[in-house]
Formats: sequence, C-alpha cells, structure tokens
Amino acid sequence: MTRRQHFIVILILGTLTTISPFSIDMYLPGFPAIAKSLNTTIEQVQLSLTAYLIGISVGQLLYGPLLDRYGRKRPLYAGLVLYLLASIGCAQTTSIETLILMRLLQAVGGCVGLVAAQALVRDLFPVSKIAQVFSLLTLVLAISPMIAPTVGGYATVALGWHSIFLILAGITALILVAIYFVLPDGKQADPSLSLRPKAVLSSFLTVAKHPQFLTYTLVGGIATSAPFAYISGSPDVFMNIYRISEQQYGWMFAFLAISMIAPTQLNHILLKRFRSEQIIYATLTYQSMVGLLMVWGTWAGWFGPYGLIAMLFLFLAGQGLTGPNASALSLSPFSRHAGSAAALMGSFRMGFGALVSAVVSVFHNHTAIPMVGTMMICVVSGLAIFVTGQRVIHYRAKKAGFEESLSEVAL
Repeated sequence: MTRRQHFIVILILGTLTTISPFSIDMYLPGFPAIAKSLNTTIEQVQLSLTAYLIGISVGQLLYGPLLDRYGRKRPLYAGLVLYLLASIGCAQTTSIETLILMRLLQAVGGCVGLVAAQALVRDLFPVSKIAQVFSLLTLVLAISPMIAPTVGGYATVALGWHSIFLILAGITALILVAIYFVLPDGKQADPSLSLRPKAVLSSFLTVAKHPQFLTYTLVGGIATSAPFAYISGSPDVFMNIYRISEQQYGWMFAFLAISMIAPTQLNHILLKRFRSEQIIYATLTYQSMVGLLMVWGTWAGWFGPYGLIAMLFLFLAGQGLTGPNASALSLSPFSRHAGSAAALMGSFRMGFGALVSAVVSVFHNHTAIPMVGTMMICVVSGLAIFVTGQRVIHYRAKKAGFEESLSEVAL
C-alpha cells in the first residue's frame, strides 16, 4: 500500500467512524428548537439521544458476526442505506415519539461504520501499527465535533432543525460512493462461520473471556463514556443555564473538540517511548484529578461559563489518549473474530454511553453538577478497573508461564 493509498484508506475509515458522532453532535444546537417545534421538553429531546446510543449498542452486536461471515462491504452497504432512509424519516417527523423511533433506526444503520472501520484496521494494517492507525482515526473523529455543532447551529437558524438530518443523509450518500469505488475489501467472507444464535454467542463468549479484551474494553468503555455526559448535558447547561445562543454553542463545542485533537497526535510520539498501558494509566490519573477539581469547583460556585469551559477543555484532553490505546489493546489478540471483537467492544462503549446519557437526564436539576459529576465518576471507575485488570492479567500470565515451565520439566 503506497503512502497515498494509505492516506485515502485512513480518511475513508475515519469518515465511517464519524457518521455516529456527526449524527449526535450536529443536532445538539437544535435541542431547544426541536423541543419547541414538537411541543415537548428538552428532557424528552435528550431521550432521542439516549435512543440513538441504545441503537448503536445493539446494532453493533448484529453487525459483528455479519462482517465476519459475509465480509466487510455487504453489511456496510446495508447498514448505511438504512441510516440514509432513517435520516430522511427524522427530517419528516412531526412528533417526539416518531423522532425517537427514527433515531433508533438511524443508529442501528449507522453503527455499522464504527464496527467495519475497526475490523478493517485489523485487516489492513499490521498489529504493531494498530494503535497509531487508531490515533489517526481519532484525529478525524476529533475534527467532527469542531464542524458538526457549528454546521448544525447555523443550519437550525437558517433552514430549521429538519435540515440537519437531510445534510446527514447527503453526507452518507457520498461515503457510500467512496466505499464502492476506493475502499479495499478487507477480510473476505468466511462461510464456515455460522450465524445461528448458539454459534454467534459462542464467538462472542470466546472474545469476552480473553482477559486482555475484557480489561481494556471495560476500561475504554467506561472511561471514554465521560464525553457522553458532556454531550447530553451541555445543551441544557450552556443554552438554558448560561443563556448562550445556538451559534455560540456550536463554536464552544468546536473549541472543546480541539482538546481531543492534539493528544491524538501526541500519542504517536508517546508510543515510541511508552507502552499503551502506561499511557492509559497516566491519562486516567490526570483526568481523575481534573474531574475532582471540576466537580468541587462547580459545587462551590467557582466557575462561570468560561471557567467551566476551561475545566472541560483540560478534562477532555485525556480522551484522545485513552480511547485509541484501549481499542488497540482490546483488538490486538484477535484475527479471525476481529469483527465480533470490534462489535462487542463498540457495543459496550455505546451501551454505557447511553446509560451515562440517561443518568444525566434523570438527575437533571438545573445545575451543571449531574454533567460534571458523571464525567468524573466515569474516569475514576475506569482507573480502578484498569489497576485491578492489570493485576489479573499479570497474575494469569505468570501462572501460565509457571505451568508451561513445569510441563517442560516433566518432558
């Protein structure tokens, strides 16, 4: 693969991973307008976000076995067509109940991009390069929050909130064309893999029992769910409590997205000197300290809007380091079941993200505490699981080495 082909493939894989973030971030500035148009509340509109995250979580479990059985492209086409049709359905809705349903279907279709992109990374690049490729994908992923809310804010004001979903449908159509003409096929179909429920569950169980996968999927899933608390809570905190406009919210969201871009590139440099495990530990320790200070300061009334934005900037900087390294460590043990592993990992991340989003909505109290408190709990919990999981992995590795040495002596 030439450098030009390498760049184009990573760019297409990056756009696949941005489908869901765009679907989430672009309509956030439209929350007040959607609530007013559909004669409902912000809290009810937040449930459409929760429904989207649930759809991603469930959908990824469906696509994992399909991607392993039928190859990468056929399930990819099917999912993206469903997403495109559901996006048009969102644009035509006249009730919050229909919007929630369409968002669920939109998520089930669009989440194929997340699973397929991660499986294709495992297919197309050597294991030693996976963490670096994930860092580049995270760079593309981090740019989307800079663009999506800004576009969504201006589209809401100029064309109405319905136009947001038509824009998403148009973007997906362009991605489908790029996949057909440019993207390599990756792993071919494997007819030996059964899609019967028992076989599928067995495949997932094989993946889930691997201690390295389990540890880093839990760590990555819980720690990287912190931004979902921010995404769910920030429209209310900044537009209702601090009274900033839709356009200002879009620019604020874009500014905070910058905090995730630089660390993704720093990861390239750090990986030359440190292991992924060391980077994750240092990052979660840093985020835990920042999170505690952010919660305490919010409770004590130290922060106005600009102070809270500064703290969020410092906190979110860690997301660009934890995510890629946790993903690489989760997927590296697998080849044949890479699709199932990617699906299981992504499903847990989005499922926990949905839970986090719902928690912020349930504990809504007209302050920023539910948002920042949930963010802090995510990273502290991730750090605790990381420390525990590392001990288990090292113990099992030491035990396996000891048993192997005994068998050699016996021979």
